[in-house]
Amino acid sequence: MTQSGNGPLSGVRVLELAGIGPGPFAAMLLADLGADVVRVDRPGGAGLGIDPASDITNRNKRSVLVDLKQPAGAGQVLDLAERADVLIEGYRPGVAERLGVGPEPCLARNPRLVYGRMTGWGQQGPLSGTAGHDIGYIAITGALGMIGPPDGPPAIPANLLGDYAGGSLYLVIGVLAALQHARTEGGTGQVVDAAIVDGTAHLTAMIHGMLAAGGWQDRRGANLLDGGTPFYGAYETADGGYMAVGALEQRFYAEFIHLLGIEDDVPGRDDLAAWDDLRTAIAARFRTRTRDEWTAVFQESDACVAPVLSLREAPGHPHLAARGTFTEHAGLTQPAPAPRFSATPGTLRRPPARPGADTEEVARDWQVPSLATPVGGPRRTERKETAR
Repeated sequence: MTQSGNGPLSGVRVLELAGIGPGPFAAMLLADLGADVVRVDRPGGAGLGIDPASDITNRNKRSVLVDLKQPAGAGQVLDLAERADVLIEGYRPGVAERLGVGPEPCLARNPRLVYGRMTGWGQQGPLSGTAGHDIGYIAITGALGMIGPPDGPPAIPANLLGDYAGGSLYLVIGVLAALQHARTEGGTGQVVDAAIVDGTAHLTAMIHGMLAAGGWQDRRGANLLDGGTPFYGAYETADGGYMAVGALEQRFYAEFIHLLGIEDDVPGRDDLAAWDDLRTAIAARFRTRTRDEWTAVFQESDACVAPVLSLREAPGHPHLAARGTFTEHAGLTQPAPAPRFSATPGTLRRPPARPGADTEEVARDWQVPSLATPVGGPRRTERKETAR
């Protein structure tokens, strides 16, 4: 029996060829929403270099062990692909083909299969065959250049903007759209080319519109949403913490300076020539109290001010705790499934999959007897297969 929980994707089978970064995260999101995700791990592993029991991106999945360097390995993956609705791979262009599990043989076995390809540069283009990481992908799209102070280097947003926003989420959108098409009358499977550079560029659509209209300057720290205004940014507190201020609209700004206690001492917000003075006054006032004290001042107001919390602090925030935004499962504090569904909620059903631990179970449930036959021994790890 397929183990897919009761989420909106219950009954959908997803085959994930193990990699790192955006591919596993996309598969985790599908698994959180109820899909039965089987991860094909290779001997020796291809993970983050952490204990598999702590790799949250592999929660709600099952794992089988297949060595694609052995003659029978490709056949086992094709047997699984024949039973799947979606396949996700994150190899460099051409690697899946060389391993015998590219789109052509998979779609020949399963014409309705949605074959999702997760790369940084995409399947075509001058850089498609080269290695890369999040920072490079967001750099050439203009996204990285927007972030940071005007007199310093760009600020690096971890790998959230490229890998996960421009990569994983676009792969999931593409896969679900293609799945809808495959399930319509006369529909067929197809290849989804999800490139991080494409997704990240797409995320900048509104900014490009503002740029074209003259409402955005093509430089850092000079605009409405990049810290250029004194009422949209982060300010240090007396204890070295920070408060995030987003008081863009006039009525929210009015409440902000009232609660901050400087409404009678600062120039008007529309006086651009006095913005440096306004910023200095706001910064000086925030340094008079601790982060927790300011949090209490602005609590539940419309001033659009929030404390800047660390990863370990975030689950304890009263609002996130009330919503259950974070949860405890399998001994790990982790983000709960998102978004939320009224009739078919996503669930945490399984702890992070351990490589190969579910091979016999999947062979039975997916009716793939070839999985029950052990193939080969240890294999060498080739970095070029997992680089995006």
